[in-house]
Amino acid sequence: MTDINQTATIADQANAIASRYIAAWSETDAVRRRALITNVFTPDATYLDPMARSSGHDGLDAMIGAVQQQFAGLRFRLHGKQDGHNDVVRFSWTLGADGAEPVAYGTDVAVVAADGRIRSVTGFLDAMNVPA
Repeated sequence: MTDINQTATIADQANAIASRYIAAWSETDAVRRRALITNVFTPDATYLDPMARSSGHDGLDAMIGAVQQQFAGLRFRLHGKQDGHNDVVRFSWTLGADGAEPVAYGTDVAVVAADGRIRSVTGFLDAMNVPA
């Protein structure tokens, strides 16, 4: 199901978990994105940020697809250091075009299930620079 080493601490796994999460958000092929969502999130996973709320694989897939349509041509990337403790991982991200200043920055906090998949995400939008 996942490639997370169960003997490693969550702090050691933080980068791998965050990287898989960003890969799901960045995948534009619907079939590959759905496979990533299944691998990254538990079936009952929830997502909440200031602009969106969703749950389950279907809801997450629809939400990510809608964000990709709204911000066509832009990619999510990890920003800074990922860290974690207990069953929680925190990481920051940017959204932007290759070689351009990002249009958005955020920080997400994910609760990780025993199998290494994410069971909930609370997202925070740190800055948004979308041109009018």
